[in-house]
Amino acid sequence: MLPSAAEPEGEAASGGERRAWEPPFDASAPAPPMSYPITDLAALASRAYLSADANFHLPFNRASVPGPASALPARRRVLVCHDMEGGYRDDAAPQGGANPDAYALWHWHLVDVFVYFSHYLVTLPPPCWTNAAHLHGVKVLGTFITEWDKGAEVCKEMLATEASAQMYAERLTELATALGFDGWLINIEVKLDAQFIDNMKEFVNHLTKTMHAAVPGSLVIWYDAITVKGELNWQNKLNKYNKPFFDLCDGLFANYTWKKKDPQDSAAVAGDRKYDVYMGIDVFGRNTFGGGQWTTNVALDLLKKVDVSTAIFAPGWVYETKQPPDFESAQNRWWGLVEKSWGVLRSYPKQLPFYTDFDQGHGYQVSIEGQQVSSDPWNNISCQSFQPMLKYTGDQAQLQAFINFKDGPYSGGNCMTIKGSLRQNIIFSEQLYNGGLALEDRSIHLFYSVRADGSSALGLSLDLSSNEQSISILVAEDIATFTRKKQHHKYGAYVKADKVEPHAPNNQDWFLYKATVHSSAGYKLTGINIVCTLKIAGKMSAETEDRISGVNADGSSPYHASLGHISIQKIDANTEFRPAGSWVTEGEYISWSNSSNTTKHVSLKLSWKLKTPDQPSFRKYNIYVEESMADPNAKASRNYLCAASVDAFYISGLEVASGVTGLKFIIQACAHDGSWQKLEECPEFFLDVVHSEV
Repeated sequence: MLPSAAEPEGEAASGGERRAWEPPFDASAPAPPMSYPITDLAALASRAYLSADANFHLPFNRASVPGPASALPARRRVLVCHDMEGGYRDDAAPQGGANPDAYALWHWHLVDVFVYFSHYLVTLPPPCWTNAAHLHGVKVLGTFITEWDKGAEVCKEMLATEASAQMYAERLTELATALGFDGWLINIEVKLDAQFIDNMKEFVNHLTKTMHAAVPGSLVIWYDAITVKGELNWQNKLNKYNKPFFDLCDGLFANYTWKKKDPQDSAAVAGDRKYDVYMGIDVFGRNTFGGGQWTTNVALDLLKKVDVSTAIFAPGWVYETKQPPDFESAQNRWWGLVEKSWGVLRSYPKQLPFYTDFDQGHGYQVSIEGQQVSSDPWNNISCQSFQPMLKYTGDQAQLQAFINFKDGPYSGGNCMTIKGSLRQNIIFSEQLYNGGLALEDRSIHLFYSVRADGSSALGLSLDLSSNEQSISILVAEDIATFTRKKQHHKYGAYVKADKVEPHAPNNQDWFLYKATVHSSAGYKLTGINIVCTLKIAGKMSAETEDRISGVNADGSSPYHASLGHISIQKIDANTEFRPAGSWVTEGEYISWSNSSNTTKHVSLKLSWKLKTPDQPSFRKYNIYVEESMADPNAKASRNYLCAASVDAFYISGLEVASGVTGLKFIIQACAHDGSWQKLEECPEFFLDVVHSEV
């Protein structure tokens, strides 16, 4: 069975305390937005979750990034089943929270399907997970589960007739379609009377058909718990007792206590659908093949040899058990085992524009184009940008590339830093992305930002491939620094990057660069790499370089540089930011409360949209508030509030000091190429404090 990752096997997850969305939670009342499950059939049947009148939280729980519409590739796959302490923790806040150390996943290049799991009847994935997964081309499933005595009663009611089975399947399809995720894991862990089996099969069949019709590329996965006879008997493989369910949907999640020969037996039964068999691995190691935890790769190696798929349950084990030395390092090490066993499964970029600021969706500050706008800790996985495919090397390499949360980022909450030591004649290179982008017969603009110590030089290289040949193009500000090194011959062409005047006056020592790369028809961008070396002072021969004494005993010198962002755009790309007059902004549910004689608090819902029907898509929005003061000599202050992934934002308990006469809320759009709308051109909503009722 699938236990809660945080609790002993056989116990339903309760989380240990009342969650914010549990009774007496009133979903219709304005409040800080929450993601929450559906806990009973009546609520599922009523469609209350999808009613704007009954669910204030609905607009905040819709994913803003569309999912991959294509079918899964015909190869073995990795499904990740996420269960974190019963579900709905830091991720339950669609607008994010204040925990900079909240759990996140960033190894999306090793994943095909992400399941959000809990022990509630209908587990709806929080939109932050859907947004981050979809950005990286990963499908997202919710969970429908029945277990224990209550689950048995649910099944009796749901499967009473063929019509009722179809109706509940349609409700699940409506939820996935409206909220923007890609399907369902069906986990029936109760014994069923034989009279309900046909309707259970109809439930699975109808859910699969309606999902496929409503959401291209969607999936319905059956968990291996009951047999076609209705017995609660985990088979740990695909066989004749669960194959009738497998035949009606898109795959089987086999229970994780399988033995050595079970994957091979499953592949034989599946035939040409062997990749639709996902052999379970419990990372907590509870009776799982190979022991899970730091030996999860033992099971993966066997499954790779058999050539079937895997379902990795509860990789949050690393986070929940506080594996040393810290979460970031332990997570990279654990996923390094997965990559070493199965290799990289996904590639990007696949389309233009391509933008990344390496944001993992949590941190201790926020910057925009080199200027810090907030020093508050935060988390919001919806803010993730494309994650680099950094190899785990431990402490062995002299030069380490890592995600840096301490130094000021260029944009978002972190940057990439390369730190350590290098010999003078060495060029260090590491792949960040393995792309599959057809460039056609056109040129592209490449923008990137760098902050480096005086002796450290940093550039990028682009790998281009065609049917006839491959070439690597080095892009850097100081080409001579690289071409005078012994390893420069690995690059077939060189492009000089020019400095660009920064938009922000206080750019924290970041320098912005722009380069134009030309491509011929038939070439694809197959790799983006970071390239590092030490600068050379004056003109010297290669022999002289070898004799330079470094700071270290081995002749190496310290190296320290950071990469803030990468943006790749078409030459003729035009980011269309509409001026403030093109937008309609609205403030609703405005409520005031007094906290003292000198301050009061306001809560309200902001929403915005363009007046014209052609709505361009934006990556996210920054929300600011600017105060107007009664004293004409007082300087108005502008404060960053948060980032929004949808066109609405709820402000809860904003403190307003005496002397403030008005609040101007500014909504700043961010395009998919990473560019931001100018603040003076952004849509605004003005709230008159003086004449508002308290």
